[in-house]
Amino acid sequence: MAALAAMAMLAGTTGCRQRSGEETAPAETFMQQPGWNGGTGTTVGGKTADSQQAERRGATVGGIIADSQQAERRGTTTGGKTADGQQAERRGTGRSETGGGDAADLLRQRVGRGISETMLRRTGYVTSYNKRTRCPNWVAWTLTKEHTYGRELRDEERFEEDLDVPEPRATYQDYYNSRLDRGHMCPAGDNKWSAQAMTESFLMTNICPQNHGLNKEDWNDLEMQCRTWARRYGELTIVCGPLFEEENPRQIGRNKVTVPSAFFKVVYREKPQPAAIGFIFGNHGRRQPWREQTVSIDEVERRTGIDFFWQLPDDVEDRVEAQDDGDDWR
Repeated sequence: MAALAAMAMLAGTTGCRQRSGEETAPAETFMQQPGWNGGTGTTVGGKTADSQQAERRGATVGGIIADSQQAERRGTTTGGKTADGQQAERRGTGRSETGGGDAADLLRQRVGRGISETMLRRTGYVTSYNKRTRCPNWVAWTLTKEHTYGRELRDEERFEEDLDVPEPRATYQDYYNSRLDRGHMCPAGDNKWSAQAMTESFLMTNICPQNHGLNKEDWNDLEMQCRTWARRYGELTIVCGPLFEEENPRQIGRNKVTVPSAFFKVVYREKPQPAAIGFIFGNHGRRQPWREQTVSIDEVERRTGIDFFWQLPDDVEDRVEAQDDGDDWR
């Protein structure tokens, strides 16, 4: 896996709640350059400063897993299974032996050492939040066939700042006059199965500054395609998030929310045989049909420094993460 790029320190203030609005921005182009990916770059005794601070804050608040190390302690095995695994079995969501691991386990990804990370477990997704960028590192969720037929609507939902993360944090107002959308990582359309899940999908820790054209066109097309795949294959594990590859990335609003240069999405399925596919989209408004943006998960790992689906048996992980032609997904 590739090493993560160096960290830029960010600062800002906070805002208040507002009703969401539709953004109508012209296309913008962001040059992609290697070198910046939001890490803290500071470790003490093998733990990041963020992790130590999270441990001092205590255990869970409103579904928080305070940090990855604390989560690992809570997920220690009992009778050979993690607490998440036992809970998943009780819910009847355990995975088959073909791929290995269970649904709850596969939602957990590994970020590079020194990257700011606060884990937040919501009804419909899990997110790794980066307090430096004010964006998620990644957001992961399980999309089942049943979830694609939900009846909850987004019409009355509002974008909300997430009070479970410390200030400064992203707010609705930070996006004013930015000509950028408040782009969902875990889409509202994948959360129609639960009113609570729908509401939580509008938390700003699930949102990134996204070009309007990308948000409404090609990114949306891929979201709809994932629902088609979920209906075809029964269940998917999806992870997506931002890439910060510019040396001096743009920041917006009083809270200095960092604008990604690109976005990634990786998708894994077990049936009829384990398979995976990756995508990378530039954060601009030029057309990027999803069929032309396919890459291997190995390539996404190289560019993000995130270790995806590490819970799978090594032979399965190596095989599916090397796939890049999309033949199994047409």
